[in-house]
Amino acid sequence: MVSTAAPVQSDGSAKRRRTTDDTASRATNNNGEQSEHPHQFQASSRTDRPEDQWKFRAPYKIHESNENFPTKWKGKCHCGAVEYQLSRDKPLASKYCHCTTCQRMHGSPFQWAAIFHKEDINFTKGHHDLAWYDPTSKKTTHHLPCKVQCGYCKTPIMDEGRNMILLFPTLIEGINTKEGREAFKAECHMFYPQRVVDIKDGLVKWSGLSGQSDKCDETGDVIKGSNPENNKEEKNGDKKKEDGER
Repeated sequence: MVSTAAPVQSDGSAKRRRTTDDTASRATNNNGEQSEHPHQFQASSRTDRPEDQWKFRAPYKIHESNENFPTKWKGKCHCGAVEYQLSRDKPLASKYCHCTTCQRMHGSPFQWAAIFHKEDINFTKGHHDLAWYDPTSKKTTHHLPCKVQCGYCKTPIMDEGRNMILLFPTLIEGINTKEGREAFKAECHMFYPQRVVDIKDGLVKWSGLSGQSDKCDETGDVIKGSNPENNKEEKNGDKKKEDGER
């Protein structure tokens, strides 16, 4: 920010040029990687650059009013800089994740995530103010899967995967109503052995990803042999054996 408290001295122009050059140099490093503020320079009017093309792809593509985007739910970050609409009555699935990454990134015992198609969301405000974080490389780059947050108040907005997005229902207007609670009701727990609190709510509990790991009982003990993927492989193996004996 340029101070207006005193007039610029004779070397002010050169100083401002150096400041501008330094700022521009921070947009990318020597390897062409994005800076810690990846959208700071992408939000300009230039749209021919590859790094600007995210604006025209789901989930960030802005839907015009004449596209008749059906709004079922609305959500926003804490400061209100980012607002969005959802076109689906309820998520494809809703889950609690107890993995340590979610615990640390959210500063909470677990993450509550609602899964939507990328085309189900329409950012009506502030999509230029979003910030990305890749928890795998620990860099602020748009490399999928990644975390998405408001660049100002840092409210977590969603996780963007390669095919889907995981929204956080607590940002939804009306989530604390009977209708909201019912629509976004979680169906299971994931990575339950990594939990920091016991939740005996009767929901299915998985030791890892839902449907791809062993289940846990209410005390958190892993139920051996309950992995659907392993059972599927065993059934396929038995079927092949039967076919071979015929």
